[in-house]
Amino acid sequence: MTRILVVDDEPQIVRALRINLRARRYDVDVAPDGVSALRAAAQHVPDLVVLDLGLPDMEGDEVIRGLRGWTTVPIIVLSGRAGSQDKVGALDAGADDYITKPFGIDELLARIRAVTRRTQAPGEAAPVHTIGGHVIDLGNHSVSDARLTPTEWQLLEHLLRHPGKLLGQRALLRDVWGPQYATETNYLRQYMARLRRKLETDPAHPRHLLTEPGMGYRFQP
Repeated sequence: MTRILVVDDEPQIVRALRINLRARRYDVDVAPDGVSALRAAAQHVPDLVVLDLGLPDMEGDEVIRGLRGWTTVPIIVLSGRAGSQDKVGALDAGADDYITKPFGIDELLARIRAVTRRTQAPGEAAPVHTIGGHVIDLGNHSVSDARLTPTEWQLLEHLLRHPGKLLGQRALLRDVWGPQYATETNYLRQYMARLRRKLETDPAHPRHLLTEPGMGYRFQP
């Protein structure tokens, strides 16, 4: 059974999440603050963490960095902070996704399913994905019926290796272009537009290569 650690100091939200997650056969642990969250994660390692940023004893970013010091467990931030800087800060600290309160439980459940699917087991064959009728084989580094530049392929591969995960702009720029390009967000806009024109059936209304305004990009299978 998948174990989820819910970290939030609002009793109503904790209660609602516990009821809804347990009804869908998730094992749920809860923590009201950062210190108890880090302790709970160390004692019973969760499969996923749902984390509020506004905790009474420390910032949620600190909890994320504390977890990232020893685990790659997926972290979904669930916060009332809607500012882009809060979102970017959480993603840069190591969060996998960000949902703003108030939220729909169906959306949260979909995000949970997406981030728990994305981790590829060691030794598992490289995945094959389809975008707009184009078959992308990560193992063979091939795309059917389309020609990509090396940089376009690098960006696409990075997105496809993290299906459903929201990837921050700075992280993508650093991983694809290098740390000296961390602020060149225009690069991402240009290359994502190129990928959509080459792969999406309707580039103006993409189904798979998605933009999360002010935060980053996501490959939706």
